Amino acid sequence: MPTPNPLSNLDTVSLTPIAYIRSCYPERFGIPRQAGLVASAKAAIVFPNTDLHWHSLRGIESFSHIWVIFLLHGQSFTKFRPLVRPPRLGGNKSMGVYATRSPNRPNQIGLSVVPLDQVEQTSDEILLHIHGGDFLDGTPVLDIKPYVPYADAIPSATSAWADDADPLLPVEWSPEAMASLTSALTRDLQETQQVISEVIAQDPRPGYERRKDGQPGQEWNMRLAGFDIFWKVEAGIATVTKLFPISILNQDPD
Repeated sequence: MPTPNPLSNLDTVSLTPIAYIRSCYPERFGIPRQAGLVASAKAAIVFPNTDLHWHSLRGIESFSHIWVIFLLHGQSFTKFRPLVRPPRLGGNKSMGVYATRSPNRPNQIGLSVVPLDQVEQTSDEILLHIHGGDFLDGTPVLDIKPYVPYADAIPSATSAWADDADPLLPVEWSPEAMASLTSALTRDLQETQQVISEVIAQDPRPGYERRKDGQPGQEWNMRLAGFDIFWKVEAGIATVTKLFPISILNQDPD
């Protein structure tokens, strides 16, 4: 006699976000493909400052790292696909979605482990300061769990075609781009330049473009850390050609 399918009586599952993430990534393009690849990218998990949340977070500061379970919001996918093309494989080979970390999933739930730097309480918010995440700004958080090394770290684990991080793309800055960054910032100059360089070094271009030079005159564009950034790849080197503060671009014309 066949075993009854336990899923047959379940229609949907409701999940309520507990917090959201305030990050330096205002759009999907440029977000690293895994957490931990851009260590200089700072973010915060933001809770309303209520007794419920404050008590729920008691003791979290004792852990160096946390698991963040979140919704992959802001996606453009309209239909779940069982086969995807991982950028690691050049975007030319299909793999089953469950064998990848593609955001195009049947349930758009993400899971990342990040360092916990500090817990801060203000009059309105409770902030878990983190870095090295892969979160779109405004990401809804579903749950947080402490990272426990004795159970979560598995030294003998293998990962098929994803054993090592991709080689980094060398990054240079044009004098024009450096002058624009310097004139726009009175503080955090080095930190902002570092996060921009680290993101571009990951080569966020589509898989079929990675590790290749761009076409003559071709530039890529992304928004990151408050700037609209343009860069190109020539002779195996990425060059930041120009950038503009997003606040200037968003101003209404006179």
